[in-house]
Amino acid sequence: DYITESSLWRSTDYGTTYEKLNDKVGLKTILSYLYVCPTNKRKIMLLTDPEVESSLLISSDEGATYQKYRLNFYIHSLLFHPKQEDWILAYSQDQKLFSSVEFGRRWLLLHEGVAPNRFYWSMMGSGREPDLVHLEAKTVDGHAQYITCKMQNCSEATRSKPFPGYIDHNSLIVQDDYVFVQLTSGGRPHYYVSYRRNAFTQMKLPKYSLPKDMHVISTDESQVFAAVQEWNQNDTYNLYISDTRGVYFTLALENVKSSQGLEGNVMIDLYEVAGIKGMFLANKKIDNQVKTFITYNKGRDWSLLQAPDTDLRGNPVHCLLVILYLQKENKYVYSRFGNIGTELSDDDISMFVSADAGNTWRQIFEEEHSVLYLDQGGVLVAIKHTSLPIRHLWLSFDEGKSWSKYSFTSLPLFVDGVLGEPGEETLIMTVFGHFSHRSEWQLVKIDYKSIFDRRCAEEDYRPWQLHSQGEACIMGAKRIYRKRKSEKKCMQGKYAGAMTSEPCVCTEADFDCDYGYERHSNGQCLPAFWYNPSSLSKDCSIGQSYLNSTGYRKVVSNNCTDGVREQYTAKPQQCPGKAPQGLRIITTDGKLTAEQGHNVTFLVQLEEGDLQRSLIQVDFGDGIAVSYANLSSTEDGIKHIYQNVGIFRVTVLVENSLGSDNAVLYLHVTCPLEHVHLSLPFVTTKNKEVNATAVLWPSQVGTLTYVWWFGNNTEPLITLEGSITFTFSVEGMNTITVQVSAGNIILQDTKTIAVYEQFQSLRLSFSPNLDDYNPDIPEWRRDISRVVKRALVEATGISSKHILVAVLPGLPTSAELFILPYQDAPAENKRKTEDLEQISEILVQKLKQNFVHFDLKPGVRILVHAAHLTAAPLVDPTPSHSGSAMLMLLSVVFVGLAVFVIYKFKRYDLPWAISFSPLFQPGDVHCSASLVR
Repeated sequence: DYITESSLWRSTDYGTTYEKLNDKVGLKTILSYLYVCPTNKRKIMLLTDPEVESSLLISSDEGATYQKYRLNFYIHSLLFHPKQEDWILAYSQDQKLFSSVEFGRRWLLLHEGVAPNRFYWSMMGSGREPDLVHLEAKTVDGHAQYITCKMQNCSEATRSKPFPGYIDHNSLIVQDDYVFVQLTSGGRPHYYVSYRRNAFTQMKLPKYSLPKDMHVISTDESQVFAAVQEWNQNDTYNLYISDTRGVYFTLALENVKSSQGLEGNVMIDLYEVAGIKGMFLANKKIDNQVKTFITYNKGRDWSLLQAPDTDLRGNPVHCLLVILYLQKENKYVYSRFGNIGTELSDDDISMFVSADAGNTWRQIFEEEHSVLYLDQGGVLVAIKHTSLPIRHLWLSFDEGKSWSKYSFTSLPLFVDGVLGEPGEETLIMTVFGHFSHRSEWQLVKIDYKSIFDRRCAEEDYRPWQLHSQGEACIMGAKRIYRKRKSEKKCMQGKYAGAMTSEPCVCTEADFDCDYGYERHSNGQCLPAFWYNPSSLSKDCSIGQSYLNSTGYRKVVSNNCTDGVREQYTAKPQQCPGKAPQGLRIITTDGKLTAEQGHNVTFLVQLEEGDLQRSLIQVDFGDGIAVSYANLSSTEDGIKHIYQNVGIFRVTVLVENSLGSDNAVLYLHVTCPLEHVHLSLPFVTTKNKEVNATAVLWPSQVGTLTYVWWFGNNTEPLITLEGSITFTFSVEGMNTITVQVSAGNIILQDTKTIAVYEQFQSLRLSFSPNLDDYNPDIPEWRRDISRVVKRALVEATGISSKHILVAVLPGLPTSAELFILPYQDAPAENKRKTEDLEQISEILVQKLKQNFVHFDLKPGVRILVHAAHLTAAPLVDPTPSHSGSAMLMLLSVVFVGLAVFVIYKFKRYDLPWAISFSPLFQPGDVHCSASLVR
């Protein structure tokens, strides 16, 4: 719907009174969005409706007054800097990114073709380069690229490209200390991470997880929590957790339920509890049933969520709880649950609360409610979810054990939403809705301060220890909270939630299995079948050391000390001297193809051994070889340019004093295929062999596959050669199509050939002045062929269905005329030989009498002549590379027949095939290649 008006209201007394500000922003101004600066609440920005105008209004006094600024672009979204209050990025509706250092008063274009929601401020723990912007942009040829630049200078000269090469579209994520990109090759996505803006490293999942989709869930506390959909999953994801660098991932929980959001985004049923480090809840699918699990140590251990023994009415509960919706606040967890079944259903929904961080649960409502936390969770407010108007809400001051009913409006209100004032200690909330479907919005302010007559004192609190089913050591520490006694009715303010913490002694429970290891039934972490523990030293150099895993790694942000910590922690170990083993040579993009004349980069990798202390010899297979004395697999690689196309055997030999190893790669060097021309005769006789040749430009492009289609046949003929021989057993017009596959390029050409038992032909020539107007291009020849055919028909009265005409390439201009038999009706016999000869005599007579002519343009008449007779096949007599000396097969169809030109009138059965070369100029392509003759 088109919006015709808007209103702006402001309250300075927590919603008791409101002032209408339409006159401050312009009475006719239509507003669309309101932004509050996250680092300075006094600064407010309003956007106008882009359908009417493109402007913004800025306030620096909490919305009391505004200044209007017109824009020359339409804002789609804004991104405020997390620390600098005046720095803003604006994304336009035409995918341009702008920056402002003056809170929107002036804008500078940073980059065009930026992907939606793929631009970020550079914020890390160190806070370096706060004015650096990360973005994903589209290149001229449509690829996606990761770019960084300063917010006030993003010229080509100042941009950086931290990831070498292209990335997948909409894959850039910049979050805390991490940058993630995705690159698909060989049909599989590969994920790369940069930790603290260092070089990118490929993320390592268990070898056979084979992901088809990944989502970064969290990067808190120097660790990546990721959801991965593996090759055999459709509506579930597996949770993986990384080491500090975000490189090595281990499985945390399998088969977490997922669903599709309204905008096509993926929703994963994983909930992180705010205020309690390492606590998550997740819905896991088991045997087509969904069950909720809880972890207190960031996925190291999961336990099934237990329902209470009884419901609100005191009846026994015989079901498991499945979370449909979760609200959380430190130790308080308020959840909307459904009974377990094959599918989650809204038919049986109840509200439960946990006041001890998910250890035990208590039912609070039998229907769905919205629950708000006031006063640090000391007051719970519940409003029923219903489509009917209501005027009551419920309050609880004792962690949901008891609830009191309060009226908040005299007339029933259709509730559209509930807002809590900013700040967890607030006691003010606002309910907004409508008295009727046609009435204006109603705002109801509810202030609970009058309920309390004092602030909480020290004696109103009791210590409460966080635990997991009695286990006090969680994430390596015992944490004690100050918790208000449930029977005390006092206002907490900012004093709630104070906590003490002391470390625990490390036990096996504080350690996860390291990358490549799996936990067995006895609790031990042992190597997976695909993992070789000695591979840790593969990039290790003699004289250096590496961390030799024990099979365990401490849960990141776990604070335990002593105990088994030393026993389970990876130990530094001297790099062993080894003979080279597991040598591989690959290209940087993982492909086995390269383009002629372009750089191809090879990487040499060893599973065991030290490249930096080995001699490396690489033979590129084209007569060029190189040797290196020191080469690291992490360097830029070995670059080489192939000057010719073909399949090259690339070999690498690595040797040191302890031994050697070699590897081979077969590289297909190609040149892009630009054009395919199908060469075959104009006319042939029935049951005689005919040659068809696919002529390519360039002629040398690499390994090719040819797919041939004949007439209406549904099955093609597939060959590796560009020429085939075939016969036609039925007279008439037949089509032949050839498709040529070169890498990811497929081109095709289609031609028509006339098949008859007998025909006659004649070579035609023209007035010399025609050569002055001959540009020697296929389009001109087709048009002249059509004009010549029409002139022959007009001069002789012969049916056009007997005549095929084609002007031939080159100078002087000539043409070929074919006289073909034609069957006017199915019951009639074809014309006899005498009929064709009679038609030929008529044509020759008219040509000799100069009755065949046409006007090329006003004042330029062209005469058509019969040239000399010859019994030779219709081929190119000169083996020249010049395009003007080559014959190009034309396929011009008029009234169901192709138009061709004839050498001479003589009846023959064509025991030969006519071969042609295409009319191309060698300068038209960039790859060096010679034409096939």
